[in-house]
Amino acid sequence: MNIFQSILYPPPPSLFLNAITAVSLIAGANFGISEVRGTHLAYSKFWNWKEAAPGKSTAGTAAKVSGRTGMLILYTPALVAAAVLFFIPSIMAAPRGVLVCAALGLHFLKRDLEVLFIHKFSGNIMIDSAIPISFGYFINTVLIVISQYLSTGMPEPEINLTYAGIVLFLVGITGNFYHHYLLSKLREKGDKAYKIPTGGLFNLVICPHYLFEIIDLFGIALISQTLHSYCFAFGSMFYLMGRSVATRNWYMSKFENFPTGVKALIPYFF
Repeated sequence: MNIFQSILYPPPPSLFLNAITAVSLIAGANFGISEVRGTHLAYSKFWNWKEAAPGKSTAGTAAKVSGRTGMLILYTPALVAAAVLFFIPSIMAAPRGVLVCAALGLHFLKRDLEVLFIHKFSGNIMIDSAIPISFGYFINTVLIVISQYLSTGMPEPEINLTYAGIVLFLVGITGNFYHHYLLSKLREKGDKAYKIPTGGLFNLVICPHYLFEIIDLFGIALISQTLHSYCFAFGSMFYLMGRSVATRNWYMSKFENFPTGVKALIPYFF
């Protein structure tokens, strides 16, 4: 039994979609390598770090928005895309179309709700980083759903991973939310100082929220079982792996008492 036939729908007959699928995977891996090398997308603590570093301030040279506004720019277009696609009957009639679109919508709805009600922000976000990230989320959301639509009439994967995907998705989205909640509780109102997070899996890894986001995205990929959904999940995983290494390095540089046994992403391993 061919392993690809067992877990994948055949690639769609679209040169454009297949090219974008490859780009999604390569771009994620490239961004991950860049994070490890110290070239960060300008958001979260890394923007503040670069801004504060001697000789590296970019203040006044590029447009910035508040952290909350910037994060809404990142996620809202993808949420709107998933919501609009959900009401297109021909797309929702595709195998697993409703489940895939609903999972994507919940993924980005949770993110927006966290931005509005959970996260605390201490800095700004560069517009020239926010826009390409936002476009990436938007176009990949659209193409995952379109890939599902193009699977209509194609041979079903020999192994149906839908239910496993639903379980992974629910575990991922719940674990991600829980650890974001723990992060939000590190600061009192008005407090902008960074602290070493504790509780949950933070005692084992510095980025458990990234770990659960990866689980979430692979859950969506297993629900979908299309090439594009898998490549987007792998590309995101490579980026978040690099981001977690950069995050651990950041904490080690800022806190002398950072516990060296705490890994970046995977407990006891990585």
